[in-house]
Amino acid sequence: MLIAGNWKMYKGPAEAAEFCAVLRGRLAGLEGVDVAVCPPFVSLGAAVQALAGTEIAVAAQNVHWDAEGAFTGEVSAAMLLELGVYGAIVGHSERRQQFGETDETTARRAAAALEAGIWVIACVGETEAEREAGETEAVLRRQVAALDPHDRLVIAYEPVWAIGTGRTATPELAQEAHALIRSVLDVPILYGGSVKPENAADLLAQPDVDGALVGGASLEVESFAAICEEAAKKQ
Repeated sequence: MLIAGNWKMYKGPAEAAEFCAVLRGRLAGLEGVDVAVCPPFVSLGAAVQALAGTEIAVAAQNVHWDAEGAFTGEVSAAMLLELGVYGAIVGHSERRQQFGETDETTARRAAAALEAGIWVIACVGETEAEREAGETEAVLRRQVAALDPHDRLVIAYEPVWAIGTGRTATPELAQEAHALIRSVLDVPILYGGSVKPENAADLLAQPDVDGALVGGASLEVESFAAICEEAAKKQ
């Protein structure tokens, strides 16, 4: 089971280092769950240093499909590896909605990162309008079908209507979506979308939920650690 914390555009290097120092102590001795933090690019180095010698992984929030080139504002897999970062999120709904990410570019980012030796969390999920229109299954099948199977690929199901809204898919809805995704591509599948210590146990208890991609609740050590501890109980 994997619990990954997506910090989004929060925590500069100093705050990231302080958080990670506390987290490593808080999770010392925790077994049965893989843990990762996903800081902004500028804080990756600080996180790698603060978590050195622990089992807590550091992942980026994005990665480009080319090794180098005229791509202002992008970062390559090789650059991440040189920094000591071995994971990356791709295709997050905020990237899709606000920055023009598509199924195709998400797949290209994932393929390049995986080929370079980085593990990938590829995000999929329907909007509220798509769910209300009965298009959830078609959207998920399309998004997942764009990805190729790989032993370092993880999918995160994030219903867009539940991200940052405080709304959460019921455990039953999450399980239904995860089972559908697994029927298309059999890889580990995380749930994301307002995961909190209060709902983590019920979500993680579902048979096709293999962990969580945590947003807001990953910004506080205690709430993030509590979710990690709930995950460890499910092993």
